[in-house]
Amino acid sequence: QVQLVESGGGLVQAGGSLRLSCAASGLTFSNYDMGWFRQAPGKEREFVGAITWSGGSTKYADSVKGRFTIFRDNAKNTVYLQMNSLKTEDTAVYYCAANRLRPFQAMGVTRSAYDYWGQGTQVTVSS
Repeated sequence: QVQLVESGGGLVQAGGSLRLSCAASGLTFSNYDMGWFRQAPGKEREFVGAITWSGGSTKYADSVKGRFTIFRDNAKNTVYLQMNSLKTEDTAVYYCAANRLRPFQAMGVTRSAYDYWGQGTQVTVSS
């Protein structure tokens, strides 16, 4: 079965950095665009960013643009989220998700676009 396992979360001070990883198994990784979402307490899960199957294109939410970077290693079936200049408002559970390639499909920015989800990893940014 398909599994997405996030790791790398933790507690960091504002201004610091973290790198999240998401290891995929049970699927042909290069057949999927990958996305990152986050959910803060009491809020809806929101789009953070996404990367195409080849890694050739990325898209980010305005709130993280210029601070977060998504990249992937298809040989390792892993996608990463590098988070720099972290702010307290970045505190959330971070989820990775896989979006199977379909004809004429744009990079997904909504939850409904994604087929598989990880269990999430907590990121806490202290002031």
